[in-house]
Amino acid sequence: MRPRPHFPERCNRGKVLGTIAIYPGTFDPITLGHADIVCRASPLFDKLVVAVAGSSSKKTVFSPDERVALASEILAEFDNVEVRRFDGLMVDFARSQSASVVLRGLRAVTDFEYEFQLAGMNRKLMPECDTVFLPTSERYTYISSSLVREIATLGGDISEFVHPRIKQVLDERLSSRKK
Repeated sequence: MRPRPHFPERCNRGKVLGTIAIYPGTFDPITLGHADIVCRASPLFDKLVVAVAGSSSKKTVFSPDERVALASEILAEFDNVEVRRFDGLMVDFARSQSASVVLRGLRAVTDFEYEFQLAGMNRKLMPECDTVFLPTSERYTYISSSLVREIATLGGDISEFVHPRIKQVLDERLSSRKK
């Protein structure tokens, strides 16, 4: 019989099921790609917290509270999903939520290098938390919030990229800016 390898105590936490995961981002706006990640990830965890970044270097169309409200509305059908705003370091928010998993969606190989670096830094700041990468479904690989905003700003049709409610609110916001 081979000797059993020694694993650090943190490896004896049990299965992924039974954990709290957070899915951080700006979600400006939340896209069908984001919703697809939530739909596919929510059965994997007891609780999935969609963590809307309040403080960001990105120029946003919607305020943090508006983004939380919109994401909450779009994701309301998922019983184990909560949408919350956070400010400051994501790892501090993860600790406050007792999360042991950070969920990140990957659209393409080009996302991986940045996400891998981010996962390494998060691991350094919060060793008890692991990052799980979930590839985006093929039909959403080209969608990003910044592209959706740009297309909408230029008058293009975004209905294939966002929930109808998001399209409505984004169209209203952009038309009020033109006046």
